[in-house]
Amino acid sequence: MAKVAFLGLGVMGYPMAGHLQKKGGHQVTVYNRSASKSQQWVGEYGGKSAATPREAASGAELVMICVGNDDDVRSVVYGDSGALAGMKAGAILVDHTTASADLARELHAKCKEAGIGFVDAPVSGGQAGAVNGQLGIMCGGEDAVFARAKPVLDIYAKSCVQIGGPGAGQLCKMVNQIAIAGLLQGLSEALNFARKAGLDLEKVIAVISKGAAQSWQMENRWKAMNEVKFDGFGFAVDWMRKDLGICLDEAERNGARLPATALIDQFYKNVQQRGGGRWDTSSLMYLLAKD
Repeated sequence: MAKVAFLGLGVMGYPMAGHLQKKGGHQVTVYNRSASKSQQWVGEYGGKSAATPREAASGAELVMICVGNDDDVRSVVYGDSGALAGMKAGAILVDHTTASADLARELHAKCKEAGIGFVDAPVSGGQAGAVNGQLGIMCGGEDAVFARAKPVLDIYAKSCVQIGGPGAGQLCKMVNQIAIAGLLQGLSEALNFARKAGLDLEKVIAVISKGAAQSWQMENRWKAMNEVKFDGFGFAVDWMRKDLGICLDEAERNGARLPATALIDQFYKNVQQRGGGRWDTSSLMYLLAKD
């Protein structure tokens, strides 16, 4: 049983921290920018809440972060009230935020100076994966540090893999988001074509989902796409645009060509402009079905 801190109780972090406390049996202290969310979590799972990241991280063997973006991560890690100020040498900081590889390398260097291990560990699987403890976790970091962190990460993971050194987890998550964006655009066009052709979409899906076109997105999103209703569930367009911006910035540096990704990013911008910033990413279908 480890003493663990979890910083950030959004739709992903809230159940992830809950698994550590309830399923893993760890001693968990949580921090959230909105204190009422921390209190709600303690009421549901037990454990403790803290007023600052530093207080939550004090004495913890592992500190997990799951917040919004690079700036949010820095806000809970650095400064007098930040997690690093409360962490002891030998502890490990794990960042589950989807952020830049540059930030991961920066955090690794800062942690190393303080004798603290670091793992960048973005996740895939959405809210359902977090709730069910079935996330894919892509990790970057030093071998020995990852080996120590993995048994705890496995509590809410379906798969937890070290991809490489610091930043490799974030780069892998970029690969994931590029693939999903292209897949969802292709699926939107295919389903809209079937609708225009007057086909029974349920029968179409029953057939093609058993062949080479099968995907998680197809099986879990085709009904919403057919109904053109995208609010109240899933991964928000606003967050996908943040992620694709990270991908496009990294591609600018490493020379990778992402012409389709850049185009789909603009499609998502169009969805935002139509009021769909909080819609699920399958809402690319909206641009086809409503035009």
